[in-house]
Amino acid sequence: MNDLVAKAAIDQRIAEIIAPVIEDMGYELVRVRLMSGKEQTLQIMAQKPDGTIEVDECAEISTAVSAVLDVEDPILEAYTLEVSSPGIDRPLTRLKDFDQWNGYVAKIETTELIDGRRRFKGALAGTEGEEVLIEIEEHGEPLTIGLKFDWLSDAKLVLTDELIRDVLRGRKNAGQIDEAQFDEVETIIDGDEE
Repeated sequence: MNDLVAKAAIDQRIAEIIAPVIEDMGYELVRVRLMSGKEQTLQIMAQKPDGTIEVDECAEISTAVSAVLDVEDPILEAYTLEVSSPGIDRPLTRLKDFDQWNGYVAKIETTELIDGRRRFKGALAGTEGEEVLIEIEEHGEPLTIGLKFDWLSDAKLVLTDELIRDVLRGRKNAGQIDEAQFDEVETIIDGDEE
């Protein structure tokens, strides 16, 4: 399991326990994070292979994951379980995500300095072997660079009008939203509202 799905050792342990359950249900595990605060929250992001997930499906996953976590009991203190979709400005946690979202703007962070920097922002340009390709600006010129997937500590899509429009168009085409809802959002994005 790569460390973008599950960063900390406890996250990796939880991912090992719950991934088979989620996959047996026909979903993909996108990310696991145990976040501490006043009360710990276990955040699980999942989706269907087509990238979608409904609220009732999140509830089904929550029930199944709760049952297996009660048995395995990897978390010592009380916690709240939160199962959600990755959202539009989703984290990119698997190599295939970088191909799927090719052309969209992303922010990528690396564990080590690469040419004096750790943060990169630009349009994704797919993958090549184990490298993630991203088009950045260097001295005002576009430059496509390759970053080894193992070097990445964090990666997520940037919420742009293009991304919102394309995701909603996909949902409209899949029958998840109707034409009127799509047109309403497109009007807001285009700034045509009075």
